[in-house]
This record gives sequence, structure tokens and C-alpha cells, in this order.
Amino acid sequence: MSNRAFTLSGISRSFGAVLANSKVDLVVETGTVHAVVGENGAGKSTLMKIAYGQIRADEGSIKIKGEAIARTKHSPSQAIARGVGMVHQHFMLVAPLTVTENVILGREPVKGVFVDIDKAAGELSELSKRFGLDVNPHSPIEDLSVGEQQRVEILKVLWQGCDVLILDEPTAVLTPGEVDQLFDVLRELVANGMTVVMITHKLDEVVAIADRITVMRRGVVVEELSGKGSSAESIARAMVGRPVLLEVDKAPAEPGKLVLKIDDLRVAAQRGGDAVKGISLDVRAGEIVGIAGVTGNGQSELLDAIVGLRRIGAGSIRIGNRDVGALSVRERFEAGLSHIPEDRHHRGLVLSFSVEDNLILGRHHGFGGLLGLDRNKIRREAEQLIKEVDIRPDDPQAIAAALSGGNQQKIVVARELAREGAVLLVCAQPTRGVDIGAIELIHKRIIAARDAGLAVLLVSAELSELIALSDRLAVMYGGEIVEMLEADQLAADGARARIGELMTGARAAQGADS
Repeated sequence: MSNRAFTLSGISRSFGAVLANSKVDLVVETGTVHAVVGENGAGKSTLMKIAYGQIRADEGSIKIKGEAIARTKHSPSQAIARGVGMVHQHFMLVAPLTVTENVILGREPVKGVFVDIDKAAGELSELSKRFGLDVNPHSPIEDLSVGEQQRVEILKVLWQGCDVLILDEPTAVLTPGEVDQLFDVLRELVANGMTVVMITHKLDEVVAIADRITVMRRGVVVEELSGKGSSAESIARAMVGRPVLLEVDKAPAEPGKLVLKIDDLRVAAQRGGDAVKGISLDVRAGEIVGIAGVTGNGQSELLDAIVGLRRIGAGSIRIGNRDVGALSVRERFEAGLSHIPEDRHHRGLVLSFSVEDNLILGRHHGFGGLLGLDRNKIRREAEQLIKEVDIRPDDPQAIAAALSGGNQQKIVVARELAREGAVLLVCAQPTRGVDIGAIELIHKRIIAARDAGLAVLLVSAELSELIALSDRLAVMYGGEIVEMLEADQLAADGARARIGELMTGARAAQGADS
């Protein structure tokens, strides 16, 4: 058997006028963790989907474990049959079904004429114990944390008999503790002879776990690096083609007038009870207040209530001197709200619209002409914003759905920061799925907005991002703010560990001890 998990040679793939991959060569050795990194739109996800058979290359050749694969007939079923599985960034699970039912879906073991659930659950339990994938096979998916759902996705691949695992942005929505647990699992898989290919933009994680690193830029491989001895700085430079500032550079905040005032806010959960339980919070002009918490502890419901996407049960929300609790979303925007939503696909963009039309969504009343929208004015605005945030491709008429996730995010960020009359920026996961160069740009834009006098409320699953950007940081657990940390506390040694403890339910022991 070949010691190469798979080999791609001369792979090219275009989507219309966009060249995603250009004559790419890639060798993944068996029994290694191989990271594929690059800016958004560099072609890394397309390349891995070609290896998996989800997308077919226009030219080039594919070998899996030394066996040549017919490029024009390659498919996921063929890849799985040869031991290659893929876990996508957006999980493909059926929420009401159990772990076992999701894993065996489409490959159900039978006993007579019935599906043998008990046998499958027993085998899954053994499989999860063997590889440290601790998950109850009888739990419904909707009751699991994001980290547990990811383990289910990995179990699906193992259940299919795959020994080559491709992971697309595997830590994008995980807490620091869940990332550590995932890496323990991946090391165990490799120790058992498996191969892991990881598409990611988190360079500290690449340095921590990768044996080999392939760096892509604009559809081509620009560098191959050893995981041992490579630094985040050197990888970032190869990705972007220039030195990248990996640390946030910002002056101390100079808070001004009160912009957002939340008093004793309660917001109902979808399944009954309260998701937000009596929260009070202030945000002033010229400061960034972050909110940290494990997904599912009320952060999303809090932000939805602020922007008008969810009714409040009790309490009040004020922007400036105006109570906005009963106002529509549009009226809140008119009151000075700007919003970068958590889900760019469903709430931030109309994917079938062009880049230029997405850049004026919610602002279109400012682009009216005598006979409707002033297309020339829209084009000039789009060209300016495209240049400012480096949206690729730089075509205002490109359809948003054809852009990479990171470039789609740039559209949302550019639009919301260009909103006239804004006094409050509500930011949810502003850099999710975004590469290191775009993260640097978005961070600078958020800080510039703060320095220009905006009040910023920031929710992020990236604890390092929260610590770097926040002037104050609220930690949420169980729908409540359990502690508010000031700037000096965020800069102190051990801040990350302390926040991690609070996110998982540890109370403010320091205050209790004093």
C-alpha cells in the first residue's frame, strides 16, 4: 500500500471567470496531520472538495492510496469507499434524530426487516470510547453542544470505515476547551494510523498540531512548510504575501456618553423559560464591550432582542434617549443601530443579489434617483467599499453566492460600518470563517469605529479576539452576566483561563473571597 493518503497533480478548477485552483500539486502522507491554509478565496476548500469528489476538477489527476481515480467520475461515494471522508464547516446533522440515527443514516444495519438500532448504538459506543469521542449515542442532536455535534460528524466518517479525515474549519465555533478536546481526538486518530487534513485560518492551532503545512494564495500553492519550527508569523506572511500584524494595536478607550442601556432584560427561549434572565448592561460611545460565553447561553437571544429580531419579555432597551423595545428593525436602524449578524447567509446577505446591491441593503433609500435607484451612485459606492476592504473578485456585479465566505463577510462589515447616522454597532462573530489578513482588516475597522465615537457591543466565539478588542468584557452563563471584567483584568496574567472557567459555570470566586 502507498504511504501517501492521496496525491493531487496539476489540479485546475474554474467557476465562470473565477479561477479557484490553477495547476495545484498536493501530497498528503499517511499518518500525518496536514494543514491547508490560505486567505479566503485562495482555493483551499475547493481543492479539498475535489479530493473528496464533491467537486470535479477541470484538469489534473487524483490518486488515493496510490490508486489512480478517474477525475470525471470521482464522487463522495467513491472517496468514502477508498477511505476518504470529509467533515464540512457547516454540520450536516438532522436535529430531532439521535446520534446513532444520524451516524447510520443511509447505511442502516438491519435485523430481519427492521433497523438494528441497538447493535449500531453499541458499536458507536465502542468507537467513541476507542478514539476519545465522548458522546451518548442515544442523545438527540438538538440537545448536544456544538463540540459534541462535531464529534458526531467525526463518528459518521469513522463509521463509514474512513481512515483519511478532511476537516473544513473544524474549530470555527468551538470554545477553547472544546478545541483542546478536538486536538486530543485528532492526535489519537493519527496515533492509530489515520490521516487528518485540516483546512483552517487559525495559525496558532496550525503550529500546535500540524506535521506539514501547505500554503495557498489565489488558487496556487505558494509554499510547503514543516509543522515543526514554523511560526504563525511566517505562515501568515506566506499566506498574505506581506507581514501581518497578529496582535491588535489599539489605544485605551475614552468612553463618552451612554449609548446603549439595557435594564433587567428578559427574553424567552424557544422551548420555554428565559434565555436571557434579567440582564442589565451599559455601552458608551467610544468603547467596545465584549460578551463571552459558550454557545447557547443567551448571547444570540440578547443580540436578537437588541436589534429587534426577538420580542422582549420584560425590561427595557434604550439607544440614546429612546426606548426601542417596541420598535421595528427598520426603526432601530433609523435610531442609530448598525448590525453585523451572526449568520451572514440568512441575515446579512441576499446571496442571489450582486455585491453592489448587497452593499446598499438597508441603506438603499440613500441611493434614490428620479426613476428609482441611481445605479451610477451605487456603483461608485460599491467600488469604493470593495477597494477599502479588498473584496475579491473586485467586480461590483459579481453574485454574492459565488464569493468565498470571508469575502461575503467583508461585504457585511463594509456595509454596516458605512451606515450613516450610526451610533451603536452590534457585532456578532465578525471574523467567523475569515482568514488572517481579513481578520486584521476587520479588527482595524472595528477599532476605528470605536475611536470615531461608536459604541460597540461584540459577541464572538473567539476568546482571543474578545480579549484583544474589548475594553470591558461581560461573561454570560445560563442567560446571566456572571462577571464583568475591566481592561486591567483582561490584560492580567491568567485572564484567558479565568474567563474560560466563568464560561463553563464557575462563579466569580475572586469576588466571593474578598
